[in-house]
Amino acid sequence: MNRHAAAGMASGMWPYHPDLLATPVPRYTSFPTAAEFGPGIGAEDADAALRGASGDVSLYVHIPFCEKICWYCGCNTGAANKVQRLHSYLDALHRDIGLTGVRLPRDAVVRRVAFGGGSPNAISPTDFVRLLDALTLHFPLDLPDYSIELDPRTLTAEWGDVLGWVGVRYASLGVQTFDPALQAAIGRIQPDAEIAAATALLRKAGVTSLNFDLMYGLPGQTRTTLEATLARAVELGADRIALFGYAHVPHMIPRQRRIDATALPDQAERFAMADMGYRQLVAAGYVPIGFDHFALPGDPMAQAAAEGRLRRNFQGFTDDPATTLVGLGASAISCFDQVLIQNEKNPGRYRMMISQDRLPAVGGVRRSAEDLVRGEVITALLCQGRATLRADLIDAAKPRLQPFVARGLVALDDNVLRLLPGGLPYARTVAALFDPYRQDSVRRFSSAV
Repeated sequence: MNRHAAAGMASGMWPYHPDLLATPVPRYTSFPTAAEFGPGIGAEDADAALRGASGDVSLYVHIPFCEKICWYCGCNTGAANKVQRLHSYLDALHRDIGLTGVRLPRDAVVRRVAFGGGSPNAISPTDFVRLLDALTLHFPLDLPDYSIELDPRTLTAEWGDVLGWVGVRYASLGVQTFDPALQAAIGRIQPDAEIAAATALLRKAGVTSLNFDLMYGLPGQTRTTLEATLARAVELGADRIALFGYAHVPHMIPRQRRIDATALPDQAERFAMADMGYRQLVAAGYVPIGFDHFALPGDPMAQAAAEGRLRRNFQGFTDDPATTLVGLGASAISCFDQVLIQNEKNPGRYRMMISQDRLPAVGGVRRSAEDLVRGEVITALLCQGRATLRADLIDAAKPRLQPFVARGLVALDDNVLRLLPGGLPYARTVAALFDPYRQDSVRRFSSAV
C-alpha cells in the first residue's frame, strides 16, 4: 500500500484522491473571481452602478493596517506604525464615504456593515466611532447588523466599551493556532490567555456570534497540535470556526519567505488534517458549512444553511441576503448584479484619487448573463451541496465529472448534480469544472484542501 493510500484510509471519512486535488482552484467568493479582474472598469462604471442600486445593500469598510504584520498573511495590509499615514488614510476613507454615499439612491437600504482588513482595531476606538458617524450621515442605514474582524493582541477594554455601545453582534478573531511553537513559526505570537481575555471581552460587549479563524497545514503542525487547538476553540465557546488551509505562495506574498517551507506538511497530511478537523468539530456539536467552516446550531450561519439561505460573498460564507455589496477603502471590492468593481489597492494612489473627488474604482469585470447562471451553479454546489444544471452544462461537464462520479464523490441524477458525503472536500474542484475562465491556476490559486 502506498503512502497516499494509507493516508486516505487513516483519514477515515473522506477518500483521498490526490490526482483530483492536483490543480489549485479559487475559493469562489465571487464569480467571476478576482483573477478575471481587468483595467476596463473605472469611476464611470462605479458611478452608474451605485446610482442604479436598490433594495437591501451591505457595506464593507476596509482598514488596511495591522499593529504587527504576520508572515503568512495574504491580505492587503501594512503596519500601523506611522501615525501620519494612518490618519491620512482615514481622512481619505471619510471622503470616500461621502463620495459613495451621495450616489446611492434613498430607496436603497443598508442593513449590514462589515469592517475588515487588516485589523480594524489597528485604529483607535475614537476613530472607529467617527467612521460610524460618517456612515450614518452619508448612507441610508436601517438598524444594520455590524460585524468586525479583530486582532486579539491589540483588543483593549476601550474597544470592548465601544463595540458594546455600537451593538456589534458579529465578530471574528484571528486566532490561527493556540500552539506557541507554531505561532512563532508564522510570526504571530499571542498567548492563550490573550485570546481568552479577548473572547471574554467580546462576550461582555454583547457579541453573540463569535468566529475563530484557525489554520491547518502550518509549518511543523501535526494532527495532535491541530486537535489541541480545535479543542481549545470549542472550550472557549466559539460560535463559528473557519478552518482554513494555509496557502504557501511566496512568489505572490513575499512576506511568506520567512516561513520554513521545508517544515510544511505534504498534501496527504493536509488532507488528513482537514478530515480530522471536520470530524472533531462535528462531534463537538458544530454544523458543517462546506467542508472547512462550522457553526453551532443556534448561530445564524447554521440556521441559514439549514434553511437553504446560505450564500457566498467576499467575506466567505454568509447569511446576508443582500446581493449588492458596496466596498469602501483601498482594495475594497463592490458587487453589483452586472459588474464587480475593485478600488485602487495602493493606499497612496487611493488617497490621491479621493483627494481629486474621484471614485477610486480602477478595475473589475462585467458579468454576463452566462456568468450569473454559472455563478449560481457554483454557489449552490458550495453552499447547498447540490445544483440544478442546464442541459448544455450537463453535456459539457459530463466528461470532466466522470472521474468524480466513478469514485463515488458526486452523483448526477437527471439535471441535478449532488456532492456525496465523500465528495465534500472536492467541492471547490467540482465547482471549478463550471468555470470557463480557469487558466494558469497553478500560479494564481491555492490547494483545494
